[in-house]
Amino acid sequence: TTLVDLLLGLLKPQTGQIVVDDIDIFNDVNGWRSKIAYIPQEIFLIDDSIKNNIILGDDPKVSSIKNLDTAISQSKLTQFISELPYGLESKVGEKGINLSGGQRQRVAIARALYHQREILILDEATSALDNSTEEEITSQFEELKGKKTVICIAHRTSTLKSCNKIYSIENGIITQKNHI
Repeated sequence: TTLVDLLLGLLKPQTGQIVVDDIDIFNDVNGWRSKIAYIPQEIFLIDDSIKNNIILGDDPKVSSIKNLDTAISQSKLTQFISELPYGLESKVGEKGINLSGGQRQRVAIARALYHQREILILDEATSALDNSTEEEITSQFEELKGKKTVICIAHRTSTLKSCNKIYSIENGIITQKNHI
């Protein structure tokens, strides 16, 4: 949690710096945050449609249909949405009560992909997904290699199989580094 808070610029390190491209992120923390999509384990959804939960903060009248369709496809929501009587306009309910945990996580992943941030931070973001859906979404993240930076925090090693660098942290100390 502390590492994520540092990466998001929510906490400033007591010593040292967080430097990206030779620039301390705290020189322009808002600019830094605008590059990041954060997908936590506990998803925040508004009591509105699936569409508005994905385009969160975007004007629905001018939202990019192409971005929306791509995000829905990449997050493996296409079939689920097509089976709903109101499709994208279906209401998720308060805190997403009308969706399963996996469906809520996929909506959050679609939101991150829709907004096309340069950096995706996934904090146990696939933990509520069944194994086959996790595999499909992990494969989608594989396709982002070279296009986006994906930082994946997970306890299940299967989630990390497409990562090219894996760091193990125990008691606040990096204990192992694997370059794949």
